[in-house]
Amino acid sequence: MSRGQKYILGAITGDIIGSSYEFNNVKSMNFELFTYDTYFTDDSVLTAATMHAILHQTDYVLSYRRFGRTYPHRGYGGHFKAWMYADDPKPYNSWGNGSAMRASPIGWCCDSIDDVLVEAKKSAEVTHNHPEGVKGAQAAAAAVYLARTGKSKDEIKKFIVDRFDYDLDRTIDEIRPAYDFDVSCQGSVPEAIIAFLESVDFENAVRLAVSLGGDSDTIAAVAGGIAEAFYQTIPENIASFVQVVLGPDLMQDVVAPFSKKYRK
Repeated sequence: MSRGQKYILGAITGDIIGSSYEFNNVKSMNFELFTYDTYFTDDSVLTAATMHAILHQTDYVLSYRRFGRTYPHRGYGGHFKAWMYADDPKPYNSWGNGSAMRASPIGWCCDSIDDVLVEAKKSAEVTHNHPEGVKGAQAAAAAVYLARTGKSKDEIKKFIVDRFDYDLDRTIDEIRPAYDFDVSCQGSVPEAIIAFLESVDFENAVRLAVSLGGDSDTIAAVAGGIAEAFYQTIPENIASFVQVVLGPDLMQDVVAPFSKKYRK
């Protein structure tokens, strides 16, 4: 791997940082980024699977099942796990945030916002074909696309509110005290976007997301994916550690070639 190469690692970084706090919420921005039990979860596995499907123009069903079976103990939901091993996998009308956590690569590969919305819907509906599941994936991918193509935070916020009717007028400090574990798209994707909107840099976005509590790894994955696209950088010390945690197989076989093709 080239030392100067910029890798698309925002969502994966958010997931890895949030992994220690998913079931041990901190409700604070003062926490260790990496701990003794830091690891990559299903969010990272399926983000890599989305990269693989796009890079090799393969079906999302095949990629998600292949990657899930390759990394079987990473915290998948019960419905997804059943789908992963089913003889005849069918979408199961989920509104869970699993569709959003894996959607960020779509914001990097598409050439228009319309293409993003179409592709995000395709990626979601193989499992999460509930309207809220589709909407969550589209919102996450659209925010990445808008961020990487130079739109301001106000423009990103306006698009998300107008298109998806998410309430983005709350603040992290207002949300945090009563926020609880919520795996729905409608109960976590807006919060992740707010974390990005309030942030001043990549690390700050992830810290804000984790500080909410709840499904920390997924909220941080969505926020991290958008923040990377907007700020165009992840601190070198953080990115280097994430590459080690992710391991050579996913880095060299998926993240590196996807980044080389789409991070221009």
